[in-house]
Amino acid sequence: MEIRHATNPVESKRYTTKELRENFLIENLFETNKVNMVYSHHDRMVIGGAIPAEGSLKLEADASLKTAYFLERREIGIINIGAEGMIKIDGEEYSLSKKDCLYIGLGKKEISFESKNNADPAIFYFVSTLAHKQYPTIKAGIEEATPVRLGDDSQSNNRTIYKYIHGDGIESCQLMMGMTLLEPNNMWNTMPAHIHDRRSEVYLYFDMKEETKVFHFMGEPDETRHLVISNQNAVISPSWSIHSGIGTSNYTFIWAMAGENYTFEDMEMVEMQTLK
Repeated sequence: MEIRHATNPVESKRYTTKELRENFLIENLFETNKVNMVYSHHDRMVIGGAIPAEGSLKLEADASLKTAYFLERREIGIINIGAEGMIKIDGEEYSLSKKDCLYIGLGKKEISFESKNNADPAIFYFVSTLAHKQYPTIKAGIEEATPVRLGDDSQSNNRTIYKYIHGDGIESCQLMMGMTLLEPNNMWNTMPAHIHDRRSEVYLYFDMKEETKVFHFMGEPDETRHLVISNQNAVISPSWSIHSGIGTSNYTFIWAMAGENYTFEDMEMVEMQTLK
């Protein structure tokens, strides 16, 4: 497990492009027959990926977690971004098609990932946060998620947000998770931008062509920076940072949040004139 320490806005203003990428960009999350994880000290989120192509892969607690098993003090949200796969939880099996979500609560001990067809494997993306209470394991297909349609073609941000884990959906301690799909010929997400000072967020960009790039904007509203994103890259967004992007083509991204607040009403909108 790779460890990423927390950063502050004053320090980040001086980062080079390389330092920005080292601190906030996650590039090699998905490797065949491996479970890769990054531990972020921003709200103690664990971001991970697993591609099982030769049998099952176990989700195990890294020694740095100092726990007997991964979900001893955590909860987790998992979304499949590949072909059909299965997740086994203490002997019970759940099948996930592409863009299906599975929430697993505190206290579950044995978790493993499998693909239905090893030649066309599942690609599991997950985000885990600290938990204080056990909530039930629940699966939600994309057709069951709460859709919110925003934007329009005139602003190149016609998109649909699917909410999976949130206050009016799958219950959790603090994890919130969902997915945003941009329509063809639309490239902007989350603009006008916002911050939420009591929550950190992680974006995973996927369903991008090899030549497609996303310019992800971050930083304080009056000190913005950008990261150039490729397919299946993730970005850690601290609570003090905006998080918005524009692509050379349309794309899909998964958002996951954790922190003190458990609501969408704490967003502080940033006027376009404020951005620099």
